[in-house]
Amino acid sequence: MDLDVFVSAHRAEWDRLEALLRRRRRLTGAEADELVALYQRTATHLSVIQSSAPDPQITGRLSRLVARARSAVTGTRRASWHDVARFFAHGFPAAVYRSRRWWTPAALLSTVTAVLLGWWIGTHPEVQSAIAAPGALRDMTRPGGEYETYYSSHPAAAFAAQVWTNNAQAAAMCLVLGVFLGLPVLWILFENMLNLGVGIGLMSSAGRLDTFLGLILPHGLLELTAVFVAAGTGLRLGWTVIDPGPRSRRTALAEEGRAALGIAIGLALVLFVSGVIEAFVTPSGLPTWARIGVGVVAELAFLAYVYVLGGHAARAGDTGDVEAAERSATVPTAA
Repeated sequence: MDLDVFVSAHRAEWDRLEALLRRRRRLTGAEADELVALYQRTATHLSVIQSSAPDPQITGRLSRLVARARSAVTGTRRASWHDVARFFAHGFPAAVYRSRRWWTPAALLSTVTAVLLGWWIGTHPEVQSAIAAPGALRDMTRPGGEYETYYSSHPAAAFAAQVWTNNAQAAAMCLVLGVFLGLPVLWILFENMLNLGVGIGLMSSAGRLDTFLGLILPHGLLELTAVFVAAGTGLRLGWTVIDPGPRSRRTALAEEGRAALGIAIGLALVLFVSGVIEAFVTPSGLPTWARIGVGVVAELAFLAYVYVLGGHAARAGDTGDVEAAERSATVPTAA
């Protein structure tokens, strides 16, 4: 495409649209119709230039022009409690449900990795000695040792805030770094499973695996599920870079990126619940079966939320992206 010819052919339309947008008075009916038509044509022009002959100066001008026109046509829209309710009832669970083919295998493979690492560490004393000195290992694994006192070492509210912050950062890193072909996500997953495997191995070698599981499972089921969802979403985002499908790479990344951002917001709440359980239930005086029961109920509730509500919303066409009216205008792409 000859960009100079294209600009010369359509500059008058862009100037007219800009003139209409600068009008202080209320537009007449004919002028409003003209504004809508010019907005639609200019949005198409922007897409054509972006895909065929991207020029920073022209693209910048048209992007600003289309944004102003869109605001004038659709009006300024403010978020409401209805939007929040819709997000948690449809958008977030639908996005997690759509990513299930990524985070479910990630969860299974990661769990197997943690178990194998735990077995390897627990059955090989030389590996344990490479982790820490024998005295330090005894201090960690003995009754009342570091593994047990960790969960009651700080005031519950402060501990919950700290746990929530750390886990939310890990989940956000999985989502953000997924665009780098997913490789950093695999490393984050491995680090988490390595830490879990070390705990399993050391406590099992001390004959206290049941105590360790009693401390980990109440909050760990939901916490690890949230991490797996974030990792799976990050991996999916990385795969979008490689294979965007019938969409352009720009459009695919924009759509999947917006859905990933929504997942990050939703997971922050899930991890908050996990942090509360870790701070108030895990170190509590409840029997082990009761503490684990709380974790199992929380996990089953989340899975039902994703597979029932999310599955229904996904089948109805919800992808977790923003509503169609809120998206940038694009031109169709051939399959």
